[in-house]
Amino acid sequence: MKTTGNSLVVKLRVIGLLLFIAATSLFSYAQVPTQTDDEIDMLLEDLFFSEDQLIDEILASLNRNEFIYTSFTYNSNTYFSGRDSGIDQYNFYPQISYYHPSGFSLSLSGLYYEKFDPTWDFTSLSLGYTHSLNKRETVYFTTGYTRYFYSDGSDIFTNSLDLGLGIQNKNRTIGTMLSATYLFGSDNAFQLISSTYARIPLHKGKTFSVKLKPRLNFIIASQTMALEELNSMTEETEFVNYDVFNLLNTQLNLPISISTRSWNFDLGYTFNFPNPVATETDLKSNGFFTVSIGYLINLNKK
Repeated sequence: MKTTGNSLVVKLRVIGLLLFIAATSLFSYAQVPTQTDDEIDMLLEDLFFSEDQLIDEILASLNRNEFIYTSFTYNSNTYFSGRDSGIDQYNFYPQISYYHPSGFSLSLSGLYYEKFDPTWDFTSLSLGYTHSLNKRETVYFTTGYTRYFYSDGSDIFTNSLDLGLGIQNKNRTIGTMLSATYLFGSDNAFQLISSTYARIPLHKGKTFSVKLKPRLNFIIASQTMALEELNSMTEETEFVNYDVFNLLNTQLNLPISISTRSWNFDLGYTFNFPNPVATETDLKSNGFFTVSIGYLINLNKK
């Protein structure tokens, strides 16, 4: 089926949304029996680098704590499932989240693109829940719902449901997680992300810590992709929609994280290795820089 260039932009934005929602809908944490300042530091480390990583780092060593976490993340370039849209543009997304010791969380966030029209793509409101499945807090699940409000009034994907299962060692230095997202509105799509991560300490001081937190993501999705093709009869290019379910992208994140008792700063680089689907050929690897800052307000702190 043919589609227009404007429709292609819509499809690209949808692909970007698939990745964004993995970050903003499942911000929550599990309960652990202590609440020291060091554990607050660990929470800050966990609630940071990029939004698709947050879904994998939702466990934090806090109990009976009620807090607010705010963050701002900037990406130097924009790729959709590792694919270059032909538009060089930065993007950023602010977020504010409220966390309750029961495991529930509520988040408000949005996404801005430098060159799309409108530039403010959407605002999202998310409700999430996390629960540990064993006493050692090494196995846990997450679930959540997100509602999207698009600046241009689009209704293609206005809702998402999320479910994830994670495993990590007791010290939370190595872990892996499988998460699933179902998007629905006037259309629907499905996404799976397998993510394996490590936290490598580089420095631990009295007032701050530095860690390297590499992460490897495999992104699989069922969705409609608009691909540009040459019509052999008219010898003109046109956009054709394909329904695919395949590995779309392999992503390697290499962030350096600096955490204090209330602040977190991250600087990292992300490598994309897109996998060709349908009639795609000769997709090149690419990457972008990410800079993030976050601040935690402990509402129980005396």
